[in-house]
Amino acid sequence: MTGPPLRVVITGASSGIGKALAHQYAKRGATLALVARRGELLTQLAGSLAVRSYPYAADVRDAGALAAMAEDFIGRVGCPDVVIANAGVSGGTLTGNPQDNQVFEEILAINVTGMMFTFQAFLEPMKARKHGTLAGIASIAGFRGLPGAAAYSASKAAAISYLESLRVELTGSGVSVVTICPGYIATPLTGVNSYRMPFLMDADVAAMKIARAISRRKRFYVLPWQMAMVGWFVRRLPRPLYDSLFSHAPHKPRRSGT
Repeated sequence: MTGPPLRVVITGASSGIGKALAHQYAKRGATLALVARRGELLTQLAGSLAVRSYPYAADVRDAGALAAMAEDFIGRVGCPDVVIANAGVSGGTLTGNPQDNQVFEEILAINVTGMMFTFQAFLEPMKARKHGTLAGIASIAGFRGLPGAAAYSASKAAAISYLESLRVELTGSGVSVVTICPGYIATPLTGVNSYRMPFLMDADVAAMKIARAISRRKRFYVLPWQMAMVGWFVRRLPRPLYDSLFSHAPHKPRRSGT
């Protein structure tokens, strides 16, 4: 005997990992809330899925818009079982270039504060129900500071620490917190990189593995497994050796402020 379909919220659902996750959960028969800034792409995605899907055009930096989205979704189908804070942006930044300031602020606001706003919109209803999983998409880029990617590395390191704090805070509440740290996944975000990306993984394969980790309520999950091993090694490198090895690493492409 099967229970009711999962209710799943996904931010950053219009492309990349978020879109792949929408397709993955649709295969599982879930009812979906799809959140992103690009409303037209969301509407197209929702129409392509053979499950109940509700598109919400919203910026994760707007706490009020996310609260309204949460109220609407809960009113329609009930409290979600899974909320995935996937929305994220990337880009190379250099501290010596003032023209990068806006990009730096945007990366931190979307990747960190936007994650908090996403969870905040659903946290109290989930706690009242004593059930649910909050999953945040961080990155192995948060393990150590990468040259030319100060904003991105800082945002992902902050996301990892934020998720750990939240997990400890919610101990005993019935609400689980899952930290997901992907390596290189084939998405528009990585498509701009001109350097070699070891162990590059297809987005649909990544989505399947992420959904499985969430269903198992893993506290911390790195994918693919090869990058988990690399990450374990890199995190333990002495600082002088790390500095020497990574000082000439390729930089993320820079972009202008938006």
